[in-house]
Amino acid sequence: MPFRRNHTVLKDHLRMSFFRTDVPWPSLCTVLAAVFLGVFAFSTFRAELALAREDTLQEIEERKAWDEKRKKLREERRKKKGVQKKKDSPPAEKIRIAFLTQEVEVPPALSNLDPVLTDEGVHGARIAIEDNNTTGTFLNQDYILAEVTVPLGGDLVAAFKKLVAGGHRHVVINLPAADVLALADLAEASEVLIYNTSAPDDALRNEQCRANVLHTIPSRAMLADALAQFLVKKKWKEWFLVTGPGEGDRLFAEAIKRAADKFGADIEEEKVWDFTADIRRTASAEVPVFTQDVDYDVLIVADEPGEFGEYLIWRTWDPSLVAGTQGLVPTAWHRTHERWGAAQMQNRFRREAGRWMTSVGYAAWIAVRSVGEAVTRAKSTDFAKVKEFILGPEFSLAAYKGIKVTYRAWNGQLRERILLAAPRSLVSVSPQKEFLHPVSEVDTLGYDKPESKCGNPD
Repeated sequence: MPFRRNHTVLKDHLRMSFFRTDVPWPSLCTVLAAVFLGVFAFSTFRAELALAREDTLQEIEERKAWDEKRKKLREERRKKKGVQKKKDSPPAEKIRIAFLTQEVEVPPALSNLDPVLTDEGVHGARIAIEDNNTTGTFLNQDYILAEVTVPLGGDLVAAFKKLVAGGHRHVVINLPAADVLALADLAEASEVLIYNTSAPDDALRNEQCRANVLHTIPSRAMLADALAQFLVKKKWKEWFLVTGPGEGDRLFAEAIKRAADKFGADIEEEKVWDFTADIRRTASAEVPVFTQDVDYDVLIVADEPGEFGEYLIWRTWDPSLVAGTQGLVPTAWHRTHERWGAAQMQNRFRREAGRWMTSVGYAAWIAVRSVGEAVTRAKSTDFAKVKEFILGPEFSLAAYKGIKVTYRAWNGQLRERILLAAPRSLVSVSPQKEFLHPVSEVDTLGYDKPESKCGNPD
């Protein structure tokens, strides 16, 4: 048999090599050290692999129970030992942060697989408060999160004013662009820093920017530029743009066209999807006809509500790639992201919320952590000093993106890498290394300082 013959030859070769006298053999200590290092490296690799993978549902429940038990033990220990507060020690400084959102009408989902999220953002804020208090315990600081959800049709302005009156100078909001501006323009908001975690409108970073608003969610321009860089790098420069009927769809399409001009791609054809029939039943018939007679590399879809974009995939007239709001999606956070320690954050969020983290949850975590990081490094809880530090050159925050994130002083936008993800895999991360910038490569995404129409002083 060939296998047995080759096996015999290998044994003879090893036996001859073992008894050769012209080859110097390492000492016993060297051999043992090499074996020890090999075992240690393998053990470390297995440990890192275990940390990087997703927890199973059973592990999540076990870890969640252990977290609760640990919290109870910590509180009991504080009470017994008097660690929580000594009679002669000063009271802990309280840093009040608010999370403000409002109920909205949820349209019917086209698929039963789409979860209906009514708690976006708040779980990220809760995790960030825990992180802040981990450091705050040693600095005699106490971070307190106020969670306010205004009912549908309720008075959002009154809720905001009540938070400000209660001493909240940092307000994290999950609201549309119109509400962001309405709150930012209030007289009570002049000494408040508002953190926008969900409105991607480019106007909020340009002509409608406000000095008291920071944006921890990427703008549409940043998302479009991130996708465009990847497609141009792959030399897929001919695009077919399909836009939905909504206002958000139109704004994302405008960002895509801007990115095409910016990075040298061509929009070969542009169409508006205005079919009113149930796409679930008619996609196989309508999509091929809708997409034929167009020569392109990538079909880019602008469908922010998710009404039709998923049904374009695998149904086009020609075999083609689909990207944009569906297909290959640019996003701040995605369930497939595990690099740079992100797997630990994914597992923490799943234990807290019972679901995957979204970009809004990540943006809320960034917002609350920005306050904690600035207070710690500025060594002050004074609002003016904290705001100055956040927008200053010394601020940075580790945020599971491989680089520390910072804020653009000219419009308050968070600098961050953008993930390019398929439904079950992380494809790439932008900015792509081929696109350079004199200050920061991340500033190749979105509106750079010379392009900005924001009048905020920097």
